[in-house]
Amino acid sequence: MDFEPSPRAQEYLARLGAFMASHVYPAEPVYAAQRSELRAAGREHTVPPVVEELKVEARARGLWNLFLPDSVEPAHGLSVTDYASLAEITGRSPHLAPEATNCAAPDTGNMEVLHLFGTPEQKEHWLRPLLDGEIRSAFAMTEPEVASSDATNIATRIERDGDEYVINGRKWWTTGSADPRCRVLIVMGKTDPEGHPYRQQSMVLVPMDAPGVEIVRPLPVFGYSDQHGHCEIAFTDVRVPVENLIGEEGGGFAIAQARLGPGRIHHCMRALGAAERALELMCERAVSRVAFGKELARQGVIQQWIAESRMAIEQARLLTLKTAWLIDRHGPKGARSEVAAIKVIAPRVALDVVDKAIQVHGAAGVSADTPLAQMWAGLRTLRLADGPDEVHVRSVARAELGRYLGR
Repeated sequence: MDFEPSPRAQEYLARLGAFMASHVYPAEPVYAAQRSELRAAGREHTVPPVVEELKVEARARGLWNLFLPDSVEPAHGLSVTDYASLAEITGRSPHLAPEATNCAAPDTGNMEVLHLFGTPEQKEHWLRPLLDGEIRSAFAMTEPEVASSDATNIATRIERDGDEYVINGRKWWTTGSADPRCRVLIVMGKTDPEGHPYRQQSMVLVPMDAPGVEIVRPLPVFGYSDQHGHCEIAFTDVRVPVENLIGEEGGGFAIAQARLGPGRIHHCMRALGAAERALELMCERAVSRVAFGKELARQGVIQQWIAESRMAIEQARLLTLKTAWLIDRHGPKGARSEVAAIKVIAPRVALDVVDKAIQVHGAAGVSADTPLAQMWAGLRTLRLADGPDEVHVRSVARAELGRYLGR
């Protein structure tokens, strides 16, 4: 296995690193100030102007849609393994860098779905403006009334009525749906409740302004209100044309699995990027503060935390890169167990590193004076997003035991 970035990827890494240093990091306090002003004006979910400025700059530098496969123009010639290292860098500034480069969730997953399964009309109407960064999208799967970790529990109904589908149900944690730029939802629901458990679900495109779509409330995360919002949404007799079906009826579960493979590489590497930044902050704090007559960096317990953080990050990165390498060679199915494993390991490691960094910062660590508290809140959600840890641990156990149980 060779995880070294290709020459093309190394070029992009240098370009992205320069962009982060010259534009993204300096924009972080500007973003925070603009968000405060918008919040005071009652526009909690309006994108701060600095984000659009960063998008223009990133696109001018060729740092745009880097996650896309070669079959989508413009082709960047990057493998999943190549992009993994780029995703790690963007994870160092999670509120700015992914969106600035048009590589932010949930749009990346939705664009991949439309690329793989969309009709020419769907691609023209929805994929093209997403690729151009003109609109945003959301993915509506999780529901408040059922244990959504088991996707077969999903209760939202998608019923055909002539040339239309009628949608009734309720979703929540629909990331991105509070953003005024969000124009379309990919909604997963049941078209055949009596069918095979993995053939009951389908996905349809639902415009945000369709009659019957109601944003019930945006949901904060540990008290933090995300600019894009994580909304609870009610669907009451929502009608969309049958042409809005993605793929085929009963294909929703398979599409969801295809959506999650490469996307988990993105999530995990961004988490490790956040962990790297937290480790840097921890080290800088440790060498600059004195307690009990010597720098924190000379205290044995702090040295242990720093060493353990470095070792854990390196281990998690290697496993994630191995998973990306397997996807490049065998597709998501060929890395199923590893994809499940990194979904557990990377957020767990990142959370632990951030927690140690908070402890080294003392009371400052839980304040808004450092990015650590909000970083922790975002990373903690990854232990639930796209399925809780326990589901992925179960998948790894099944794969391991399957060789012994004969299935």
